[in-house]
Amino acid sequence: MLSPRTETILKSIVGQYITKAIPVPSQGISNSYGLGVSSATIRNEMTHLEQGGYITRPHPSAGSIPSDKGYRYYVESLREFKLPLAEQHLISHLFHQVERDLEEWLNLAATLIAQLVQNMAVVTKPKPAACQFKHLELLPLQDSLVLVVLILGGARVKQQLITFDQAISQPELTAIANKLDAAYSGLTRAQILAKTMELSPTEQQINDCLLKIMAAEDEQEYEEPYLDGLHFILSQPEFAHSHRMLTLMELVDHRNLLRIIVPPRLPSHGVKVVIGKENRAEVIHDYSVVISRYGLHQEAVGTIGVVGPTRMPYARAISTIDYLASVLSGLVAELYGKETPLGSSPDNTN
Repeated sequence: MLSPRTETILKSIVGQYITKAIPVPSQGISNSYGLGVSSATIRNEMTHLEQGGYITRPHPSAGSIPSDKGYRYYVESLREFKLPLAEQHLISHLFHQVERDLEEWLNLAATLIAQLVQNMAVVTKPKPAACQFKHLELLPLQDSLVLVVLILGGARVKQQLITFDQAISQPELTAIANKLDAAYSGLTRAQILAKTMELSPTEQQINDCLLKIMAAEDEQEYEEPYLDGLHFILSQPEFAHSHRMLTLMELVDHRNLLRIIVPPRLPSHGVKVVIGKENRAEVIHDYSVVISRYGLHQEAVGTIGVVGPTRMPYARAISTIDYLASVLSGLVAELYGKETPLGSSPDNTN
């Protein structure tokens, strides 16, 4: 633990560097905090902080820059995780202005995070561990070609074409759809496989198609996320050099973006902060990730987060992600007709 004075100096360095993006001199700390001690004493404390690995200096006569360890100490010392009530009310109002549509909600969430934190927002659709059968429609298109429309839990719609050996009428298809609807409603793929039913060859072909669609859905770990705010990152001083900008663009274009930024043991609720080299992937060792789950536990869970340089406004990011996760959890609960969305108590431990 740092002494109160040393902690105050570290917080001053972190706060000023987040705001100005330039190394912080001892005189800047004295002027901003009025500690009542000499610049020499402050420089002494800064030397202790540097020796402890909390700050670094580009060269001996330069000001100080927080290290990952310094940012971590700063984040752990934060106590306020709530957005101002006026902003909470505005966000709530905006969500109630859009249509009752999941994609609209996620697009809005990404836009709000990017605007409020001035960094890149990443939002994924809520997804169950195992998808559930909700409803089936079978539509004849031409001759023996049929469109299978499968509705899964969370209003996820999947479509597949099937070709049969002979033409099938709409009444026949409707009867098959009604039979499978009644038998499979609310079931997962594993539960359907365990169910014993007598099926005609045509019904079996449709049944196999449903199982194939559901298997593909279960195997898909992450969908393409909703992104916003890339321009906010690119406008920051850290990306004045082209090589950093190129690395960022490669990260965003990478199909495994979510596998790279989502920590392996992300808790089911609460906000997690991963700073710099705490990230598993070397490609994001210059970035921090503030991230949370949202949705319905064991029903449909998504991820919401913000990615930016380690020089990130952490208090702002944590409070924004915390509140938006809570809002989205409530909306997903409404969509599923449930009343127990995930909680969102902050957890900023590594």
